[in-house]
Amino acid sequence: MLLIQDTIISPDLTDECFCCNLSSCRGVCCVEGESGAPVEESEIALLEEVLPVIWDYLSTAARTVIEQQGVVYIDEEGEFVTSIVDGKDCVFTCYDDAGICRCAIEKAYREGKTDFYKPVSCHLYPVRVMQYKGYRAVNYHKWEICSSACTLGKRQRVKVYQFLKEPLIRKFGEEWYRELESSHF
Repeated sequence: MLLIQDTIISPDLTDECFCCNLSSCRGVCCVEGESGAPVEESEIALLEEVLPVIWDYLSTAARTVIEQQGVVYIDEEGEFVTSIVDGKDCVFTCYDDAGICRCAIEKAYREGKTDFYKPVSCHLYPVRVMQYKGYRAVNYHKWEICSSACTLGKRQRVKVYQFLKEPLIRKFGEEWYRELESSHF
């Protein structure tokens, strides 16, 4: 384990390889799972603010869920998570012409329609951050549906922390990331 500022970092971030392979997995991480994606309380207003921009990208079922329960709910662990449709799709999913699941918020961001990229937990995936009293744990979440990303990461020699440079800096800052880069487990 490595300690940087108030974070304890799993060695998996520098040891394991990862590079998303959407052509293989088809974005199923936004569909599968037991609940929606974690959302920071400060992001709820941003999700509500971006709704008019992405509304037409969302499915009819997603719009209905949002109208009935909002953009987030509190899961069994007492955490805010994105609302989901029929126990699977995140309400912010949309599908491209190839049938690949994408994030409607990220799509709007890439089209220059919003400056909100998407919830930081989604941007950080497959890394999950858990808050504890006095520190945060930064862990690599290994999930079978991401096996093609592990294979591609190995082929391209891209470590988890390298693949996630932008979201790690977004979450923890450039100084934190530089310290992670220079650390040796």
